[in-house]
Amino acid sequence: MHERFVSERITPLADSHDTGRMALGEPGLPREFTWRGQTVRVASVLRTWRDTGPCRHGSGERYVRKHWYEVRTDDGRRMKLYFDRKPRGRALSPRWWLYSVSEPDGTH
Repeated sequence: MHERFVSERITPLADSHDTGRMALGEPGLPREFTWRGQTVRVASVLRTWRDTGPCRHGSGERYVRKHWYEVRTDDGRRMKLYFDRKPRGRALSPRWWLYSVSEPDGTH
């Protein structure tokens, strides 16, 4: 599989969030979302991780900036998604992003 950088927003479909993750204080990973006008379905979560950064007000604490998910879709693609906990700019800025896509061998 060849990983292709994308960096485009995705739109989670209503009522498709993983509420189990929300109970752990994480964002609810969407099980379905739209990207480039198509519905994408998450078949499995391969791994998760977080980006952290220092407090911007001078304390020694560190805060989670992004929650990352590597997923496999129902059509065999691997995608890296992230949730931006504190988007810059407008309050309604997109928070879910598709970072990269890896197509199954033999497709591009």
